Amino acid sequence: MDKTQNDMTPADAAAALRWLSEMGADEIIGENPVNRLVAPAPRPAPAAARAAIPGPAPAAAPVVVVAPGATATAFRSLTEIEAALAGFDACPLKKTATRLCYADGNPQARVMLIGEAPGREEDIEGRPFVGRSGQLLDRMLAAVGLSRTAQDRESSVFITNVIFWRPPGNRTPTEAETQMCLPFLVRTIELQQPDVIVCLGATPAHRLTAKADGILKLRGKWVTANVSGRNIPLLPTLHPAYLLRQPAQKRLAWRDMLMLRQMLDAH
Repeated sequence: MDKTQNDMTPADAAAALRWLSEMGADEIIGENPVNRLVAPAPRPAPAAARAAIPGPAPAAAPVVVVAPGATATAFRSLTEIEAALAGFDACPLKKTATRLCYADGNPQARVMLIGEAPGREEDIEGRPFVGRSGQLLDRMLAAVGLSRTAQDRESSVFITNVIFWRPPGNRTPTEAETQMCLPFLVRTIELQQPDVIVCLGATPAHRLTAKADGILKLRGKWVTANVSGRNIPLLPTLHPAYLLRQPAQKRLAWRDMLMLRQMLDAH
């Protein structure tokens, strides 16, 4: 046997595993094989793109190259934002992620849900909240008469994240990475014009309210997010991934969902 195949010490092997984890290879295998050496198959345009353009959707969205430091206020539609993000190379997360993960749901919805960042399943599929936490989120929404697939404004939701590419190993995004993505999120809120924002977890709540308290202290209270001079009711709640780890806290999330339902019914 070629000795060069066995010259890695246990310390070298441990270091290699740590590096792979930092680069995002935190699973030995997925549920389905994914060939990373070939270009991913084209996927249908997200709901944001389909609803933002009247009539038949174009064959391919234009790629808009955005220079670092460029303003996001120039974008006139959610489709333009997604195209701009596809050409945005300033954020280092794009280099380690598989796909851009911008938004899902109905752009005309009254309710906007904002999470932190994509996970493994979201990175593969290119849509937010499609893994186990997303399935739990869908059940939570259905319990109060809401759905990401609904066509009418009253019973649908629009879902996005603070960060649009998966951080390696699902680590917490850095301050610099968050600041690079934040202008695109703010412009998304300006264009989508939700009646209500629900922040899933502490990160979006901190960014939109300037509060630094933990999510268990923030949740269950309506606050106001001022986005470009417009005051929007905002409800922080627990992230579905946290609820999967702490199922006893689902009772708190249920109370938050009831508060959301009461707000929508009252207005």
